[in-house]
Amino acid sequence: MLFTYDTEVALTSAAALVNTASEDPDPLSGDTGLTRFLAQEGFSGSRTHTAAERQAVLRLRATLRNLWAAGEEPLVEGINQLLRTSRALPQLVRHDGWDWHLHCTPPEAALADRMATEAAMALADVVRARELGRLRVCAASDCSDVLIDLSRNRSRRYCGTGNCGNRENVRAYRRRQSASMTGTK
Repeated sequence: MLFTYDTEVALTSAAALVNTASEDPDPLSGDTGLTRFLAQEGFSGSRTHTAAERQAVLRLRATLRNLWAAGEEPLVEGINQLLRTSRALPQLVRHDGWDWHLHCTPPEAALADRMATEAAMALADVVRARELGRLRVCAASDCSDVLIDLSRNRSRRYCGTGNCGNRENVRAYRRRQSASMTGTK
């Protein structure tokens, strides 16, 4: 394990949030989709189920997308902004089957603030570990989803859909086959 379990979960959830933007239709366009996403990612705490809450999550999604491949200085600036805006106050908590981990906002804080601080704290761990190279954009030519490479050998190149890596492998195979048929390399 490269990072603590809660950092890995938060990084994976942040990537999942960013990647919802490339789905059609957008799964976060309505409250039902946001509720489903939050349950899938294991987010807890209060909800208002309002359009304003959903819009705040969509703004956070865009912010995280911009930060994902921003480079160290802009990433640090963005992390600090997210923590300032949400008035983060880290505390150790244990709940819902999770062992001790950090929460930076109380459960009654706004949903987007809770999500932002989780992502910001996880991204801060990436910066502190000098592992920015693990924050990636999918290498498939037709995909712009983000991923966190948690592999030991830093070899993950494609997003988690499974389709991108398969498509790129088929394309490479077809290029090799075509080159061997025409006698070119």
